[in-house]
Amino acid sequence: MAFIDELKLHIRAGRGGDGVVRWLHEKGKEFMGPAGGNGGQGADVYARATRDIGILNNYKNLKEIEAPKGGDGGNKSCHGANGVDLYLDFPVGSVITNLQTGGKVFLDKEGETKLLAQGGRGGMGNENFKSSTNQRPEQSSPGKPGEEFDFYIEVELVADAGLIGLPNAGKSSLINELTNAKSKVGAYQFTTLEPALGDMYGFILADLPGLIEGASEGKGLGDKFLRHIKRTKILFHCLSLESTRLITDYKTIRRELKAYSQELADKKEILVLTKTDMLTEKELKEIVKKLHKLNPNILTVTILDDASVKNLKDNLIKILRG
Repeated sequence: MAFIDELKLHIRAGRGGDGVVRWLHEKGKEFMGPAGGNGGQGADVYARATRDIGILNNYKNLKEIEAPKGGDGGNKSCHGANGVDLYLDFPVGSVITNLQTGGKVFLDKEGETKLLAQGGRGGMGNENFKSSTNQRPEQSSPGKPGEEFDFYIEVELVADAGLIGLPNAGKSSLINELTNAKSKVGAYQFTTLEPALGDMYGFILADLPGLIEGASEGKGLGDKFLRHIKRTKILFHCLSLESTRLITDYKTIRRELKAYSQELADKKEILVLTKTDMLTEKELKEIVKKLHKLNPNILTVTILDDASVKNLKDNLIKILRG
């Protein structure tokens, strides 16, 4: 199933129930007085944050969603039931934009709810129109329509660290080593076609599709996923030592981050050098020295091998806690 991280929905809150014209009936005394009840309140629509990042798939075939109507009034002054409020689940990190008003709703915490559209008021029954000059009112009022808007829902994953790099740089292998994720690994480009999340002792890591030159302008797979690292605390930048142009590769990714957002370019980085059996120890030291000079936001450069995975976990946890 394809990962959906943006869609449009037309959402309509519930209409209020209608007020009614009714009369009080007692044994031997018909039509004693007005007794029509009011209509119930139409249901409100709320957005609710969930940890399920694939929940937008539930809405992909829907063009509009409508909340329940309030119940109509009844006899003997009985009011109609209020419509049951509708809760729509969206992933934590969703930004929901009202396309009519321009207002935005942010879902930052699991279980958080935000009002999207308010239900219409119920109409009044004829009992409400009784007065000293109108003892037998024949009038009632209909329920009011609920609010309705077009919404654009865009998901920005909330993760503690985001893994970035060129395609086939070893990101998927790294997140599988550090977490319980089962990100697909393959010896070809664009193995990762959608973000994958993993849990590392309570910290969430996100493996994003590989970036290429021009990603910030829409090329490749990474452009639409760049927003998913906007809320990360730190970036894990993977560089494959199989490349013969390592420094150029690093500069390419840095250029794309800056073109998309200066905020991304300013995030702290941990550089992870993968496939380290390609170079000698002396060559590795020279590369590390060059990389440190390119970006002042580099916290550390880690050479990834079997022995360093545990140390890498420990260092990352210290950095994230700090």
